[in-house]
This record gives sequence, C-alpha cells and structure tokens, in this order.
Amino acid sequence: MLKSMIIAISTYSRIPMPRFEWKEKDMRYILCFFPIVGIIIGVCEVGIFYLMEKLGFQPVTKAAVLTILPMIINGGIHMDGFLDTVDAKSSYASKEKKLEILKDPHTGAFAIIFGMVYILTYFAFSNEITAETILFLAMCHPFSRILSALSLAVFSKAKKDGMAAAFSTAAPGKVKWILITELILYVGILLYLSLPYGIIILAAGAAAFIYYRLMSYKEFGGITGDLAGFFLQICELAILISVVITSKLPHP
Repeated sequence: MLKSMIIAISTYSRIPMPRFEWKEKDMRYILCFFPIVGIIIGVCEVGIFYLMEKLGFQPVTKAAVLTILPMIINGGIHMDGFLDTVDAKSSYASKEKKLEILKDPHTGAFAIIFGMVYILTYFAFSNEITAETILFLAMCHPFSRILSALSLAVFSKAKKDGMAAAFSTAAPGKVKWILITELILYVGILLYLSLPYGIIILAAGAAAFIYYRLMSYKEFGGITGDLAGFFLQICELAILISVVITSKLPHP
C-alpha cells in the first residue's frame, strides 16, 4: 500500500518521493491514493492564500497564484491531457484518428487557443475568490481526482495500452469500492461544511462527470489517460465557476 501511495504521488505530482523499481503488485492501489495529491494542492492553496491575504497582496496576484499553483504541483500532467483532447476533438476525425492525435507529441492550434481560453477563464474567476470561499475551491482538487480515479476503475478503455490501461489492469476489484467510500466521505464532509456550496459543487462535478462519460464513449470509444486529465481540468473549472456564482447570490 505504501508503495502504491508513493507511485501515485510521484506519477501525478512533482513532489519528490523515494525511488524504487515499480512492480505490478506495487501498482494495485495507485488509484486509491490519487486524491492525496488533490488534498496536498488544496492545503497549499488555502495556506498560501491566507498568507498572501495577511501580507496584503492584491486579488489579481492571488488569482495568478491560484491559477498556476495546481500546475506547478502536478507538473501540468492533466493540462497536457486537456490540450491533447481538445486537439483530437477539434479534428472531427474518426475515433481511430482521434486516438492517434492524442499520442501525437506536436501541439495543434486548437490546443493553444483553448489552453489560453481555459487559463484566462480560470484566472478571471479565481480573481473573485475570497477568504470565505477559498476552502471550497481547494476542495475541488480531491473531488476531481476521486471522480477521475473512479472513471479509470470502472469505465471502458479506448486503448489496451497506456497509463490508464496499466493502472486499471493492475487494480483489484475492490479499488472501486474504496474510491466509492472516499467519495461518500467527501460528500459528507462537504455538505457538513456548507449545504449551499456543497450542493453546487457536487452538481458541477456530477455534470462534468456525465459529460466526460458521454463524450469519451461517443468520440473515442472509451477513456484514456489524456481524457481523464481533460475531465479533471473541466471539473475543477466548473466547480470554480459554480463557487463564485454561488458566492454572488443572496444568502438568507
């Protein structure tokens, strides 16, 4: 289990971890520990936000930090999946051709365009985050990773090779039940902290998850690691936007 946690953190983040030779048995519970990276990102976001708040930084600076911090910690692995997926989706080619585009190391025009749109949108809405809402933004990171890991455990794969297939194949059947347990615990904590924010965050995450499932099967014939990264990015953006909109609504 410890080795699975180390592999999960070293794979999905830039956090230094002990090095050792990976064996299939060490990869069995990687997906269960994927949300830990989200917890680390969330804790860093809250801590740095409050520090910057105390030091008197302007909202625009805090927004820039909130935008780049997740990518600094995770090394941009999920944004890479987002960009590859956007390129493939924008080709309007066959499923087979789209899967080839996902593996293409070259960056297409649509990846650059929608990458800029994503960053600017995330930055703009991060500018609206306050000391009262930073916790709910931070909680999107473990949530998106629980759902992403769950999809890798239960959804059909578009390819028999690749990281998604490898991690899914190595995972025993009980991994999905561990992830479901993590999801139930997360939902309970979130709703305990705030019913209005909890409901809107869960709704945004569920909408992104449903879209991810439908789009992946229709356009790619299943999911891949890149598609899981694409989902994680749109899920976190959807939750950010939902949290900001909720904060603007009148509360009783």
